[in-house]
Amino acid sequence: MAPSILDMFSLAGRTAMFTGGTRGIGASMAVALAEAGSDIILIQRDNSNTATKSKIESLGRKATIYTADLASSTEVSALTRKILNDGHDIDILVTCAGIQKRHPAHLFPQNDWDDVLQVNLSTVFTLCRDVGAYMLSRKPNAAGHRGSIINVASLCSFQGGITVPAYAAAKGGVAQLTKALSNEWASKGINVNAIAPGYIATDMTEALQNDKERAESVLSRIPAGRWGNPNDFKGPVIFLASSACAYVSGEIFLVDGGWMGR
Repeated sequence: MAPSILDMFSLAGRTAMFTGGTRGIGASMAVALAEAGSDIILIQRDNSNTATKSKIESLGRKATIYTADLASSTEVSALTRKILNDGHDIDILVTCAGIQKRHPAHLFPQNDWDDVLQVNLSTVFTLCRDVGAYMLSRKPNAAGHRGSIINVASLCSFQGGITVPAYAAAKGGVAQLTKALSNEWASKGINVNAIAPGYIATDMTEALQNDKERAESVLSRIPAGRWGNPNDFKGPVIFLASSACAYVSGEIFLVDGGWMGR
């Protein structure tokens, strides 16, 4: 008997490893996964922010914090092994953590370039590689599924942006990395997709929101007629993590109010 549509979207009994879950889009998506039934492993810089953990636990789900500096390749390389050695089983990986540095391209500092590429691309690759290797070792379920990986891309995966050359380069890389991993792993039961946010009202876009002229220009081009908000990502992340997404892999899933269709 085929599962019901609600069962297809259920994440009951699963565990998600999540970066960038302390605020904004990431916090909303992490809580959404918990609402759908998943336990959550939160990767944070430190233990000072427990808001997302508390929300997850209030839903009756388990939330565990592991600390790591995602700008440190050494700490990132050790992270997955530590989590697995502690006995966690990872069904879902969401790489949402990211940083932004804005400078005119001809003045862009090398250290800012290196930091953005490390956090937004190299860390994503390392976690996908290490968690993906673990998922490949897992016994597939009855449907042949071993795991789901969801990266966070951007409109800058498609467009260059302005004064954000490092961010655009990194997010372009995330999109291509997602496709490359899907090409290798989809046949082995691992779905690899990315969510590409449009213009979302969060801390990361605060400088842009405060630029009255540019903010008005952006809004005038969004067919939905508004900036997005973190709750707009709850449905997409649950879909991409669930069995409803069984035949979807290698996709860059736009959540942009219609921007890219303009």
